[in-house]
Amino acid sequence: MRVVSGEFKGRQLKSVPTHQTRPTTDKVKEAVFHVIGPYFEGGRAFDLFAGSGGLGIEALSRGADSCVFVDQQPKAIRTIHENVRLLNIKDRVEVFRTDAYRAIKAAGKRGLTFDYIFLDPPYKKFSYQELMEALLEHQLVAEGGVVVCEHDASEEIPESVGRLNLIKTDHYGTNIGVSIFQ
Repeated sequence: MRVVSGEFKGRQLKSVPTHQTRPTTDKVKEAVFHVIGPYFEGGRAFDLFAGSGGLGIEALSRGADSCVFVDQQPKAIRTIHENVRLLNIKDRVEVFRTDAYRAIKAAGKRGLTFDYIFLDPPYKKFSYQELMEALLEHQLVAEGGVVVCEHDASEEIPESVGRLNLIKTDHYGTNIGVSIFQ
């Protein structure tokens, strides 16, 4: 795994040493950021189900100001901390070991909003509709913000959730789907 573009282009990232985490491929990262960026002039990112932190780190590399990383797995949290140390970006990140819904609620209580939200849960284990409803309920999506959902290609993804509308869906190979909402 590596950072595809931006400030940290080409830097290798550690991956989570477990089969419970599936890293986003470079091809998928490139495609996602081509749609939502490809580069940013600031903004906040929220990387839920962060795994190694690859999506949030890519956003930081491409110009996002800060990122909040959330994962439930201890090995994932250790890996995110290692990658943050490797890139010397500790002052731009927060890392939390908790489940996604608790993280959403906590961020809402803090009054945080995010320009780039990445949802990459274990395939077929979470409802993207419910996750996006929670993001909206807790007012975490900034005006004009995007929500990127990586999912199994066979999963049904809603056309819209509240004020979030599907702007693009693509499939990569036979099992990876990416849907982007704004």
